[in-house]
Amino acid sequence: MNEQSFEDAVGRICDRNSDYDADAYFFLKDGLEWTQAKLGRDRGTDHHVTGRELCLGLRDYAQAQFGPLALLVFTQWGIYETADFGAMVYRLIGEGVFGKKPEDRETDFKDIFDFTEAFDPPVAPPRPDVAEKLAEAAPKKPRKPRAKSARKPTAEK
Repeated sequence: MNEQSFEDAVGRICDRNSDYDADAYFFLKDGLEWTQAKLGRDRGTDHHVTGRELCLGLRDYAQAQFGPLALLVFTQWGIYETADFGAMVYRLIGEGVFGKKPEDRETDFKDIFDFTEAFDPPVAPPRPDVAEKLAEAAPKKPRKPRAKSARKPTAEK
């Protein structure tokens, strides 16, 4: 598949149906290639990944690419659940730019994981290089001494 034919296919899909942003399709293609490489299926003749494998790969790829913003990015693109990945894949299959095996079904993408749980983890501390840049960029102002408490000490009984 060449890049131009993929781009043309995405254009045709988006012209017919605007459920998903065009960038989502390019993310899907990059995520598929990343998943194939991660699973060792980027060499040889069988590059196939299952719907479940692709969903899990896209989850990991999104976390690597977008970090804590992954859920926001997907929401902006119109993607809210793993079934949306399946809908996009099957539109690309319909355009002839993705393939499938006879046993593959669009339902293979349904309910693989919950987006809120997968993409809303506790905030991790920034990497040391990022923390250092943030500290350098922070305004430098002297700290005010804390005011002493105005409360009177209570007498012990």
